[in-house]
Amino acid sequence: MASFATHILVIPFPGQGHIAPLLDFTHHLLLHATASLTVTVVVTPKNLQLLQPLLSFHPSTAISALVLPLPPHPSLPSGAENTKDLPPDSFLSIFAALPGLQGPLLRWFATHPSPPSAIISDLFLGWTHHLAEKLSIKRFVFSPSAAFAMSMILCLQTNPPPLPKTESGEIDLNAVVSINDAPGRPEFFFWQLLMPYKMLVSSDGPNPPLFKANYTANHSSWGYIINTFTGLESVYLNHVKTSLGHDRVWAVGPLFLPTVTDDKVRSDPVSEHILSWLDTCQDSEVVYVSFGTQNMLTQEQVNVLALGLEKSGIRFVWKFKEPSLGHVDGHDLGKIPHGFEDRVAGRGLVIRDWVSQVLILNHRAVGSFLSHCGWNSILEGLVARVMILTWPLGADQYYNAKLLVDILKVGVRISQPNEILPNSDHLAKVLRESVSQSAYKEERTRAMQLGKEAIDSMSKDGSSYKDLEMLVQHLIQLPKPMLSEHDKNKWIEES
Repeated sequence: MASFATHILVIPFPGQGHIAPLLDFTHHLLLHATASLTVTVVVTPKNLQLLQPLLSFHPSTAISALVLPLPPHPSLPSGAENTKDLPPDSFLSIFAALPGLQGPLLRWFATHPSPPSAIISDLFLGWTHHLAEKLSIKRFVFSPSAAFAMSMILCLQTNPPPLPKTESGEIDLNAVVSINDAPGRPEFFFWQLLMPYKMLVSSDGPNPPLFKANYTANHSSWGYIINTFTGLESVYLNHVKTSLGHDRVWAVGPLFLPTVTDDKVRSDPVSEHILSWLDTCQDSEVVYVSFGTQNMLTQEQVNVLALGLEKSGIRFVWKFKEPSLGHVDGHDLGKIPHGFEDRVAGRGLVIRDWVSQVLILNHRAVGSFLSHCGWNSILEGLVARVMILTWPLGADQYYNAKLLVDILKVGVRISQPNEILPNSDHLAKVLRESVSQSAYKEERTRAMQLGKEAIDSMSKDGSSYKDLEMLVQHLIQLPKPMLSEHDKNKWIEES
């Protein structure tokens, strides 16, 4: 690595929705920094392939990989290194295992001729703040989630709503609660907040000390880098800055534009097959359906969705996730109903392989996007200027759906606000109307407007472009670490 460049250590969380935007950010960071920065990315052996496009695109003097094995955990099956290969609850095991990397990283720092001046790490890696403190360097939190979701988390930590109870003293999951400290005081059904409430507020949730400590460490870190843009979330970006007590918050999204893998994706046979089929369709008549790389639908959910698609009569592409390593019987994982694909032949495609969601969404034939409301998917849908139909399943997806439908007015619910499972007849109606130019005119207009703003934000002189420039200048000016020989020897001996 060039000796004059500032060295940065990037540490992703091993889940597709976290790795992809952080690697895209790293790509843009290097493009903006030219020769002023060098980057080392920490990956596990099986995730190294995800880094290959970046390693191929940028010179070896700019970026390198630090390959470390994923620390073992009793709940993780052998060979599992990415949440996409595991049931959702295995996230907790990976989350709990990753702090085991601290020892190997300290030894690496101690033996490196030019150790990093800063750590940029995923928001689920709060322990890296304490690592940075040991090394007397800065840690920057990378958030693949929205500023709105961050606002909700900050409010839940500092001033949570009281636990709603029924007259019999049980938790009232259907109670409507307000997040009073957040702009606009958004309201949620308590069942939508149950998991973050357990993690951040109550004392009996899954690994509550770990999660509380994680977010406390995040808030104590030097700065925040968020995959969003000012035109989309200025109110919530300002709220985050106010809550943190500083303005070291950079909005740098949407980060997947451009991607360094587009040319390879276009030659992928599955994606080519879908794009060729879409070429035969009329403009904006197709609904794209995907629930991301992690989410698995139950059989009841699959049945409702399949029935809604069948009743709707519309053209669609359904990216269906099937069980893989770590998915075991007993999880009620859904399968496509028998005969469904024959009954929709000619107007619907069910895809089980990996596909380029970006290319599909940007095809002229796609008019709407039925999504679980993961933040990456939302940004991709907005950039493609398609209307988003919301079916959140958990985590920050409820926040994202609220932002889309009630605040930005660019999304449409596929069920009533208090329903967990949609009605197939209502779903069919929404699907039909989502590709009809006579319905949802306000949402379509907003989708076009926000899509343009998203692209403009990453263009030269756009808000995210400028934030990236300012962040690069901030990183360049960081001092190089001064590690004592005593500390170096101690870290080498301990690890």
